[in-house]
Amino acid sequence: MDPTQLIRDLGLAPAEPLWKRVPTRDHEGRPVSDFMMIIPKLRSKPEHLLRTTVEEIHKVLHLYERVVLFADLNLKLNLLWVSVRPVPGICLELPAAIKLRVPEAMLVGQKVPPR
Repeated sequence: MDPTQLIRDLGLAPAEPLWKRVPTRDHEGRPVSDFMMIIPKLRSKPEHLLRTTVEEIHKVLHLYERVVLFADLNLKLNLLWVSVRPVPGICLELPAAIKLRVPEAMLVGQKVPPR
């Protein structure tokens, strides 16, 4: 199958730039939290493995639907962006849940300088 068709089938077709689509506040006006995960070599996986990985991510996001406001999977960059309600600890809990289902996924974080 053509990768372009797979992307359309999965609803991953190109859209507006991320900065135009990502919410900055929830419906109550509170600031939104975000995190990114890199999934190495995702775009080069065979179709069936790509589809399985996307389905696993979807399952986790569905389990957390009460807090997930936005999710974007960029196959060109192998990057998952997720915006969530401001719930304490969610930016560690949710990526950990994704990593359980997609072990190669890595949370992108700021490197803390040594003290």
